[in-house]
Amino acid sequence: MSKIACLFGAALVTVSLGTGCSTSKDGLTGNQSKPQEVVALITKVNDHWQAEHRPQERAFWDVAAYHTGNMAAYTVTKNEKYRQYSEDWAVHNEWKGAKSDDKANWKYKYGEKDDYVLFGDWQICFQTYIDLYKLKPEPQRIARAREVMEYEMSTAQNDYWWWADGLYMVMPVMTKLYGVTKNPQYLTKLHEYFSYANSIMYDAETGLYYRDAKYVYPQHKSVNGKKDFWARGDGWVLAGLAKVLQDLPADDAHRAEYLSKYRGLAAAIKAAQQPEGYWTRSLLDPQHAPGPETSGTAFYTYALLWGINNGVLDKKEYLPTVQKAWQYLVTTALQPDGTVGYVQPIGEKAIPGQVVDKSSTSNFGVGAFLLAASEMHRYVSKR
Repeated sequence: MSKIACLFGAALVTVSLGTGCSTSKDGLTGNQSKPQEVVALITKVNDHWQAEHRPQERAFWDVAAYHTGNMAAYTVTKNEKYRQYSEDWAVHNEWKGAKSDDKANWKYKYGEKDDYVLFGDWQICFQTYIDLYKLKPEPQRIARAREVMEYEMSTAQNDYWWWADGLYMVMPVMTKLYGVTKNPQYLTKLHEYFSYANSIMYDAETGLYYRDAKYVYPQHKSVNGKKDFWARGDGWVLAGLAKVLQDLPADDAHRAEYLSKYRGLAAAIKAAQQPEGYWTRSLLDPQHAPGPETSGTAFYTYALLWGINNGVLDKKEYLPTVQKAWQYLVTTALQPDGTVGYVQPIGEKAIPGQVVDKSSTSNFGVGAFLLAASEMHRYVSKR
């Protein structure tokens, strides 16, 4: 069959003649409105990343967040190379996060060493291990995940999720492990820990989440004296809630609460979008750190599109927001070689003067992009 070149962002992709590059009724250009073209986009981005990064890396949050996107890409593409990449990573890390076996010294505040077993940044890896277990149910794949989470649930503490990122890192671990074990304690503790997180980070006036307690207004303000909500932080929360709702039993006693928080946050995010389709790093003060940012934008695109795909958000109301965000992702964030740019580096807040440009990329940013693209594939496949 004859081929033509279509533009995926700044990247030329060869597609079958007849698919075209025209605008569809949903506002997506032709090379983004058919499932096979979205697969081509996912493949270009993910192949580029994997060609430059070996899977033998640690199981900390940034790498693990990439793998949540890689597994989403595998689910859509069925490309065995992607599954093998995550499996090689899991084997390299012995199917563990932080590796200490001395429970008496396990910690859960911030730490990158092996005794911070209870810190959520070392637990997000369990999401991918569980997904791989479902593909090949060998007990050792989730043995450490169960050991860590069941020990954690046996303690009296409920303040494990004290920063917004933790809600993406660990909430889905709880629902995924419930799905495997049917142990109701996973859902009980999920709600207990989520309730604590809401008590210190949730802002009822805006429906948004502060990154953690030290950023709560008026203790902390943006450069223009406004409430300062970090885009990627709220991206972690919205995406985490989408993942929880995906796996949560329909009759869970607290489903309505998770759904309410998800919808409220979605509405607040929708209102904060910039005309160009992206979200700035400080959501309610664009001048605090102006310009596009991809990781937050990609997480929002994924989570909002998940809501549309699952009938949780009104398509007529939210699709224009997703359309603009998707166009930003494929025409500005995506670079000619498959790099995903404009990703704010590792941090915890919007930083005035920090340079974020087309060369700014990261593992977690690519993961977020793959999540968004995989959800877009589901959307265009249903039309």
